[in-house]
Amino acid sequence: MAKAVVKTKMTRSPAKKTTTSKAKAKKAKGTVVTRYKCRMCGYVYSPLRGEPHNGIPAGTEFDDLPDTYVCPLCGFQGKGKIGKWGFDEMHPTKYICSMCNYIYDEARGEPHRGIRPGTKFEDLPDNYRCPVCALDPKISKSFGDVHKQGFSPLDI
Repeated sequence: MAKAVVKTKMTRSPAKKTTTSKAKAKKAKGTVVTRYKCRMCGYVYSPLRGEPHNGIPAGTEFDDLPDTYVCPLCGFQGKGKIGKWGFDEMHPTKYICSMCNYIYDEARGEPHRGIRPGTKFEDLPDNYRCPVCALDPKISKSFGDVHKQGFSPLDI
């Protein structure tokens, strides 16, 4: 009987993850988020996640950070206190599919699908679909086509 309880927990866990990723895709849909990257270490501040461990809740815009804000990595690594002045606006060049984690890289494009290297994500056609999800019948059947709205910028 104890084994049945374990099986029940294991079968429920993936369903929760699927719901979470669908909720994230809906939340990110149509939202343009500006991220900022530290010039010294490359740390990326994203308003979507904030820095809860530093008392900065998710949803806090970069301009709303306190004047005493310092880069958490540079401060931890002993490089000094790099404040807001040490961050530049980041323009992502890689986007990740929320369903299968396929990464669209602007520098690489998708030449096999007629998308030339250097094609910006915003310039992709409106009917663009994730190439991996489009080929996987389980994803297509369960979730339908994953279009541009199902992608989010990658923080690297």
